[in-house]
Amino acid sequence: MEEKELEGPNAASEKRYFPESLDSSDGDEEGVLACEDLELNPFDGLPYSSRYYKLLKEREDLPIWKEKYSFMENLLQNQIVIVSGDAKCGKSSQVPQWCAEYCLSVRYQHGGVVCTQVRPQSAVQLALRVADEMDVNIGHEVGYVIPFENCCASETILRYCTDGMLQREMMSSPFLGSYGVIILDDVHERSIATDVLLGLLKDVLMARPELKLIINSSPHLISRLMSYYGNVPLIEVKKQHPVEVVYLSGAQKESFESILRLIFEIHQSGEKGDIVVFLACEQDIEKAYEIVCQEGSNLNPDLGELVVVPLYPEEKCALFKPNEETEKRCQVYQRRVVLTTSSGESLIWSNTVKFVIDVGVERRKVYNPRIRANSLVMQPISQSQAEIRKQIVGSSSPGKLFRLYSEEFASKDMRPLKPAEMQEANLTSMVLFVKRIDIAGLGHCDFINRPAPESLMQALEDLDYLAALDNDGNLSEFGIIMSEFPLDPQLSKSILASCEFDCVEEMLTIAAMVTAPNCFSNLPRGAEEAALTCWKTFLHPEGDHFTLINIYKAYQDTALNSTSEHCVEKWCHDYFLNCCALRMADVIRAELLEIVKRIELPCAEPAFGSKENALNIKKALLSGYFMQIARDVDGSGNYLMLTHKQVAQLHPRSGYSITKKMPEWVLFHKFSIAENNYIRITSEISPELFMQLAPQYYFSNLPPSESKDILHQVMDHLSPMSTMKKEQNMCEKCPETAEQRCTLQ
Repeated sequence: MEEKELEGPNAASEKRYFPESLDSSDGDEEGVLACEDLELNPFDGLPYSSRYYKLLKEREDLPIWKEKYSFMENLLQNQIVIVSGDAKCGKSSQVPQWCAEYCLSVRYQHGGVVCTQVRPQSAVQLALRVADEMDVNIGHEVGYVIPFENCCASETILRYCTDGMLQREMMSSPFLGSYGVIILDDVHERSIATDVLLGLLKDVLMARPELKLIINSSPHLISRLMSYYGNVPLIEVKKQHPVEVVYLSGAQKESFESILRLIFEIHQSGEKGDIVVFLACEQDIEKAYEIVCQEGSNLNPDLGELVVVPLYPEEKCALFKPNEETEKRCQVYQRRVVLTTSSGESLIWSNTVKFVIDVGVERRKVYNPRIRANSLVMQPISQSQAEIRKQIVGSSSPGKLFRLYSEEFASKDMRPLKPAEMQEANLTSMVLFVKRIDIAGLGHCDFINRPAPESLMQALEDLDYLAALDNDGNLSEFGIIMSEFPLDPQLSKSILASCEFDCVEEMLTIAAMVTAPNCFSNLPRGAEEAALTCWKTFLHPEGDHFTLINIYKAYQDTALNSTSEHCVEKWCHDYFLNCCALRMADVIRAELLEIVKRIELPCAEPAFGSKENALNIKKALLSGYFMQIARDVDGSGNYLMLTHKQVAQLHPRSGYSITKKMPEWVLFHKFSIAENNYIRITSEISPELFMQLAPQYYFSNLPPSESKDILHQVMDHLSPMSTMKKEQNMCEKCPETAEQRCTLQ
């Protein structure tokens, strides 16, 4: 089902959004209305529209509908209910509505309903869809809360939110007293936030016997959940429809060519239905998009032109909220080709999908705590993911699934379940949250899978370096304030340091720009030279962080001086900038500024452009990112990390790469180990500044290297008073007691 375009939070609260496939009037609506008794909607007190009854018939055809009575009985009699269902069976849209009916029946005496989603896109899509089905207004009775966007009101009965947002709500309301029913959806995704909520809610349920917990998952994780929660009722939903599975084992070596060939063969066959292609990574999406668009224009026009829809993880509802141009094309042309990665598995709901092409591998981010960096590794998907991709094929008529691998590969090389994110990711933010919750007595979290011990120790060590922990291993005052920001702890620390160095306004802009999606547009072939010419106008000699401030300021000036939104979009297009990303940065910055004001942090007037201000910004950045320093070891742009022996290069879009001026020492924001070991968003720093601001017990723990020797020499040349202070700090926070302090309470 597709949703019409959301026009912003204000518009969202004033109108309803209808699936495009159901927008057309069949001429019988007046007759339907006349036949139906005038029935009032109990959620808003208004008469049901004829559209409600039309959608109700569709809901009754969903596989989960026949389980409604059983579910409601179990909900009344039990505190926990587990729902097992395949993709597209209706559990994500129908179960929350039934829970809202339950809360209505008890007059909301225990609160409303909240349903978590792993991805923001899913939360928005489901809220729009459910508001339509319940015949109420989005933003009123049904709403959504995602990072940096709240489309809810005081009367909201049912809200969809990301699991991370519900986790953050627990910091101010540990027992989640606003809710009578909590639904954890897509638990099989195994995100860190969902796993943490599963553990913490055990204690909340004991403290609140009236609270209900519903757990929605695919069948693959059910046995683990049943053993984790004990003897709780299970609702099983079966969705059966014919899918022809074709294994193309010989295509795995040349998977990209095979994908393109299959797309064109399906289109030329004349068979109806959309195509979904699961690729390994975003780079493959870009490559496939360019080729399919180019080759598709040469196909027989009688078959209809292919409409290619790239579905990236960062785009909000790209498939279900197309722009006007895409909507018109979808009405004219016959077939859509959706290009996505594993992140799109929970975003494809349309019943028009009749063909799925699955490469069987994905590029995963796996965190290495020893070097404090992500490795981008190509791995087979799990058997559970392969099954979910099979279920995406529409249920109204037979479909085809093309697997570009062999049955032997599926049985031997694919793991049964998707790995838990907690065992593959940086845990620093999670540990900061658990430490914060421990203040409320909920810190003893019982995880389904215990975190990797090495990652846990690294997270605790990093928080200790950032002064977020006290000598007993509990959160310090710094740590409590850091946890207020919905950011990486290093970025939060830099914002706090900017209060001391009188550059809060500038640091908030940097934080917003690095948190939002990439502000530089994906370039079509042949546009590189023109784009670089445009981007050079924003470059700042002090580094990429300062360039981001220039871009944001230019965007703000354009927005203030423009008569319409179209003028701003044109300006972004002319300068090869991502307008959506800059809008998001604007929203993020406003929320961060609100947090700064709420907790009454000092905020000096902006002074961007002066030498003193540039130095202060670097001091603030170093206060949080002293663990992300690299040195050019040979003068040719080969940067050796200070914390390990990995060598990296500046990203081609770095200002230093564009101007060919390579600084010796840089602070960087991101580094991933892949085919190209790029460090991204870099700014020049001096070793003297590093030695002044980096914790000395961190410096003493650095491995021996030429860079460390140079820094030792710098320290020897510092003033005797500075040296005395450093030795005193080393005594106060000596390495022997660091491990003792780093204990998860």
